[in-house]
Amino acid sequence: MRLPWISTVVVTVFVTVGSGFAAHAQPGRMPLDGFGRALLLLGGAVLLFRHRLPRTVAIGTSALAAVYFAAGYPYGPVFLTIALGAFAAILAGYRLVAWCALGGLWVSHLLVGHWLYRWLPPPHDRPAPWGDELFVAVLIVAVVAVSELIRVRREQLARLRAERAVAERRRADEERLRIARELHDVLAHSISVINVQAGVGLALLDSDPEQARTALTTIKAASKEALGEVRQVLDTLRAPGDAPRSPAPGLDRLPELTEQAKSTGLAVTVTAEGARTALPPNADLAAFRIVQEALTNVVRHSGSRTARVRLRYAPGALEIEVDDDGPATAAPGERAGGNGLIGMRERAAALGGTVEAGPRADGGFRVRARLPLAGPRGAAAGTDTAAAPEEES
Repeated sequence: MRLPWISTVVVTVFVTVGSGFAAHAQPGRMPLDGFGRALLLLGGAVLLFRHRLPRTVAIGTSALAAVYFAAGYPYGPVFLTIALGAFAAILAGYRLVAWCALGGLWVSHLLVGHWLYRWLPPPHDRPAPWGDELFVAVLIVAVVAVSELIRVRREQLARLRAERAVAERRRADEERLRIARELHDVLAHSISVINVQAGVGLALLDSDPEQARTALTTIKAASKEALGEVRQVLDTLRAPGDAPRSPAPGLDRLPELTEQAKSTGLAVTVTAEGARTALPPNADLAAFRIVQEALTNVVRHSGSRTARVRLRYAPGALEIEVDDDGPATAAPGERAGGNGLIGMRERAAALGGTVEAGPRADGGFRVRARLPLAGPRGAAAGTDTAAAPEEES
């Protein structure tokens, strides 16, 4: 830490010159001689270390001022030296040291003015008027009050900066998780379709070339769609302030989703209950991704070749239910190792909703979600209800 040379020199010159002028206006005090000027210069020199040794400086400036007043030298700018020493200690957190130093200065001034004056200059001195004691006390209280106000203000600003930094980190984490969920949902679904169709194409390459061609066509379409959605996510990552170049997927793409599932051998039936209403964009995207992830789990982890999607438009909420008849084909450890259901719950929680997932009593598997349509309510992901064991991608 660099020493504050410039400010210290300015303060020292001001205090020394100003005290000389103050001496002319206080004929009852001792004139400023070499010893008095030495005390003022020494007090200024001590201030040079106020950032490195704030406690020592607070005590040193008060002690030098006590000697200065005990010698009968005039009041005046010397209080600036005292104030800066105490101010540095209070801002550094040594409040008790600063208070004790200033309190000791006042007690010293009180003793000199009403008892020790008999043996101290100037000669034939009388007890100091109580107005002088009140003046010194008011100045000391003012120094403490101003220092404490500045300290509190600095602490408030530091706390606000820390809170802003935490909020920025939280927003960055939330954005990172959002992008991770998008990439997971896009890639998991598309790669599952590609994997199934690649297996079909390899199996039928020699015996049924036409069917193999159909499988390759499906792979091409699925990969093209995945590349487009990944590009959209990466565009928002590169330029977060820009609007997306293409609209986010929603429930209007359910027919396309069921066709992709059909190409893998999974027959999907979709039913809707209640009066269909336009969904907010976030809820529409979350609903589509939840259905997409649930169907992907059926393709990857279930032996069932049928799945049912039920949408219920309730007042102020959308309820989603995806069922398959099982049985599960993945090992327990494999089922519990993915992130699909975690992503579903995070999407629902961001809107104040919930996701429940688990095996049915008859051997199938069910994913049930409820999404409020009134916007986010700040619900935490930990409030979602999880059922074990889980099937995840």
